[in-house]
Amino acid sequence: MAIPDVMRAVEVEQEGPPEGLSLATRPVPEVSPSELLIKVAAAGMNRADCMQRRGQYPPPPGASDLLGLEVSGTVAALGSAVEGWRVGDPVCALLAGGGYAEYTAVPARQCLPVPAGVDLVDAAALPEVALTVWTNVFDRARLRPGETLLVHGGSSGIGTMAIQLARALGSRVLVTAGSAEKCQACEALGAAKAINYRDDDLAGALKAAAGDAGIDVILDMVAAPYLAMNLGLLNLEGRLVLIALMGGATTEIDLSALMFRRLTVTGSTLRARSVEEKGAVVDAVRERVWPLVEAGRVGPVIHRRVPIDQVVDAHREMEASTHIGKILLVP
Repeated sequence: MAIPDVMRAVEVEQEGPPEGLSLATRPVPEVSPSELLIKVAAAGMNRADCMQRRGQYPPPPGASDLLGLEVSGTVAALGSAVEGWRVGDPVCALLAGGGYAEYTAVPARQCLPVPAGVDLVDAAALPEVALTVWTNVFDRARLRPGETLLVHGGSSGIGTMAIQLARALGSRVLVTAGSAEKCQACEALGAAKAINYRDDDLAGALKAAAGDAGIDVILDMVAAPYLAMNLGLLNLEGRLVLIALMGGATTEIDLSALMFRRLTVTGSTLRARSVEEKGAVVDAVRERVWPLVEAGRVGPVIHRRVPIDQVVDAHREMEASTHIGKILLVP
């Protein structure tokens, strides 16, 4: 495969609003012995990209300064120590940065084959959400068949994956979302009940939806404003997993609920983990999730594809929260 010397990439010219993003020319990255060079077909957009653009989520040491935490594409070159991949293979990958570009270098341990039946561009919507849901809902929170999962932000990329995967593995799913349209979309994906979080009595509505079964696991991206409510909703031995801090990081709660009902509160991020730690999650997703994708039981939910030169509009749309599923940036 012919590889150019330079490529187009999106740079953060000025931290702050989306208008600080601009297209620039950069050298095509060189691959280390353990990396793949991917010719990018699409980059999945995530709220972490908006945080980095605003200067609130810097890349870990050694990572690319470019935005973009997941891509799909074709293998353009192999590091000398890489096995199991060939130039031209369709691939999707989890990145620590560098996805908003025409080429990106990624550790081979963080790469996955594009599942059979999934379009190459649409596959960019899978790595971040599949790995995040697996490591948090099924690894950390230990969701089991027959239990009830509550997902706050059910219409997001993470939420749409959590609904499908939990249903496919035998759990009941409740979600919150911000509009009637989003609630309908979540129920169409398999949520037993979707509740508009603008409801005057959100906790009461969730308790009614849960019924006698209650709620065993909560996946939350809001954090501080929802913490006390979440703890009050959980069953005995319930588990709360925090994966974002959209509503704030600081709050005050009554800790007695944790003690008397033996609750677990945990949280995690993927970006700062080591390559080997990410690789272990990749292995689990390839074994447990990819067969469900290839069987058509779980799949990417795409809001729209956006050309890379319209990245400013794409970031505006993401921050307006009008989308359902994933926005893809296409070079």
